[in-house]
Amino acid sequence: MFRPSRIEIDRAAIAHNIKELTRRIPQDLMAVVKANAYGHGAVEVAKIALENGATMLGVALLEEALELRDAGIEAPILVMEAQFPEYAGVAAEQGITLSVFSAEWLREAAPYIEEKPLTVHIKVDTGMGRLGLRTREQLDALLEEATDSFVVEGIYTHFATADELDSNLYYTQQERFERLMDGLHERFRYIHTSNSAGAIRMAGQDVPYNLVRVGIALYGLYPSREMETFYSFLRPAFTLKSQLMQVKRLEAGQTISYGATYTTSADEWIGTVPVGYADGWLRKASGFEVEVNGIRCPIVGRVCMDRFMIRLPKEFPVGTDVTLVGGNVAIDELASYLGTINYEIVCQFTSRLPRLYV
Repeated sequence: MFRPSRIEIDRAAIAHNIKELTRRIPQDLMAVVKANAYGHGAVEVAKIALENGATMLGVALLEEALELRDAGIEAPILVMEAQFPEYAGVAAEQGITLSVFSAEWLREAAPYIEEKPLTVHIKVDTGMGRLGLRTREQLDALLEEATDSFVVEGIYTHFATADELDSNLYYTQQERFERLMDGLHERFRYIHTSNSAGAIRMAGQDVPYNLVRVGIALYGLYPSREMETFYSFLRPAFTLKSQLMQVKRLEAGQTISYGATYTTSADEWIGTVPVGYADGWLRKASGFEVEVNGIRCPIVGRVCMDRFMIRLPKEFPVGTDVTLVGGNVAIDELASYLGTINYEIVCQFTSRLPRLYV
């Protein structure tokens, strides 16, 4: 590592979050590690999750599942995004579970499956409008098409508004799922509907489901501000740090960065930080505050591809740590400033920033 910019992942925080979740949730826990574990590092997070109570892993892509297998992880893995039928044999050979939602897909996939059958979970669309079958007729047709090439292990849906406390759609989706499942509960080993928000909302209730999919909460982040009180036990695991690479005093009237959008109004100490939008630190972050020695310092001028500048209250030595996210600079604060959600913030940082596990 030649430049000082890095993402630090707190192993103990992730372990704590999983232990607390499994203590509160009676169902089995699937740790969702898609999108490189929401930017935290899929292989390392998967290992921590499995060591601390998770029984299954969830990803979006077959490539993500294969990365975990290549790392020696043997736990059950569910791929939640649609896959082309011709890759069914690869998944079956590697013991990877795929999501399916039509009888036609099974017919097209069967010729590609050889020695090992493919384990599948059926995806039901109850209100997201994304992937999934919608009617009992479609479900019955899929089950009828499931030959010896397939093991139909589970069925699931996904809530659109579980992170909103006052949402009729949340309960409507539950009702739709139950109507479609009428008389079929014993047919499946796993039935799951709840994401991070739904898992805690449903905890302690008498529901006929035995698996929950937990993503954002694993990493110590809230599904939404409305859910904060439900998740007060979480510990954030993500910190983005760098260091000052140059510190200089500029007299009044000097412009900074592209477009000359900032002009010093007096003599000012300006520090250069080697993180930019090529790392996922967006240009829209211009004006946001980062932390140097416990002091909040504003970004001045436009964020560049590889660096940005901050206004310092005094001269600091080159090499002084700068915290961009973490500690007193909450991810949710940056998300609010950028007009987005914490999910997008942690997922946006590129591989140019190494993940260090501390």
